[in-house]
Amino acid sequence: MAVSAASAESMASLSSDLFYDILRRLDGSTLASAACACVAFCSISKEEKLWENVCSSMWPSTSREDVKGLISCIGGFRKFYADCFPLIVNKEVTEYQWNDHLEYPEEWTEAEYYGVVNEFESVAPSDFVSIVDIRYKDRTICSKVLWGIPNANEFNGWIYNCPFRIDLLTYAARDDDNEGEVFLSVSDGLPPILSMEKERKDGKLWMELRDGLRLSWIVVNKKVKQAANLSSWSPLGGQRHWPTDKDFVIRFGSVLSAKGILPCQVVECILIMKFRVIHAEGEGVQTTLKLTELSMQLEDMEGAHVNGRNSLNILKKALSCHRSKNYSEVLESCHLYSKAQSELKEEKMRNESRLDRLCIISGIAAFLTFWYYIL
Repeated sequence: MAVSAASAESMASLSSDLFYDILRRLDGSTLASAACACVAFCSISKEEKLWENVCSSMWPSTSREDVKGLISCIGGFRKFYADCFPLIVNKEVTEYQWNDHLEYPEEWTEAEYYGVVNEFESVAPSDFVSIVDIRYKDRTICSKVLWGIPNANEFNGWIYNCPFRIDLLTYAARDDDNEGEVFLSVSDGLPPILSMEKERKDGKLWMELRDGLRLSWIVVNKKVKQAANLSSWSPLGGQRHWPTDKDFVIRFGSVLSAKGILPCQVVECILIMKFRVIHAEGEGVQTTLKLTELSMQLEDMEGAHVNGRNSLNILKKALSCHRSKNYSEVLESCHLYSKAQSELKEEKMRNESRLDRLCIISGIAAFLTFWYYIL
């Protein structure tokens, strides 16, 4: 007791400036834990400047003056970190798989499925802001901010009835002060490629990309003042040498709730990052990759693209969904979705196979019956 009392007295004797200097060196998780250590830490940890430093370190895009103003308007950097550091977890996948799939398609009308519902008309494309950062081996290689959804033209635009898709590299450069093409090379930590044939065999470059790339895609709704990170942070999968031999496609994403919006109840937010090899090792040239695609789209359990109207409603709903700091829980949610999706496809193929056999048998029976009466 005497030791703890002495510790408390010594802590109290330290200046608040020294406490601040200690706390400003911490990352977000450690800063949140330190706030629970003592009253002094708790008080100082509420300083917005501390959380601004944490956010700018975690997401360099938040260092932009326009983004700082946006974050201040939606509640500040402390709230922004609390909303965006945990990743989205959806535990409704198994419920959909076994209970909902067979019921909803018969109960929903075509108008309801395609989003002709007045209840959600207040969701506008201009309400959303995308804040995107890409890291490779803990170094930021790309930061983009997209205000609204270009060419959406509010409620009368093409986006409402067409498949929803945001191609960030196409639109963000129009108003991005840090615009420019994104490259990765050997100096960034990439392994050298002597030939594409050798890479196809050993896959060393593909493994380095898959293990080293990290993506954060934060969506902010200015109207409801909420934000969420729609990315899985590390890759969920991908495909190498597709669609050409020099292309590498890396997939990130999350599973979002669509209850009350779509009959499938859950959808997948798919974030695609594509790199292309533009230089292999040669005379005076090192291996270089160029980022050629960075996009977002939503697909339902059967792989169909979700239209713009329903996608905006789902994104708005995602801002208030369950999140977790446990990354294994996030991965489990995504793997459950992939498993349920695979089983659904297999069941659909089995049903189609049964229907084909039934049609063949019916055709043979009709043919035999016809000749029976003829003869």
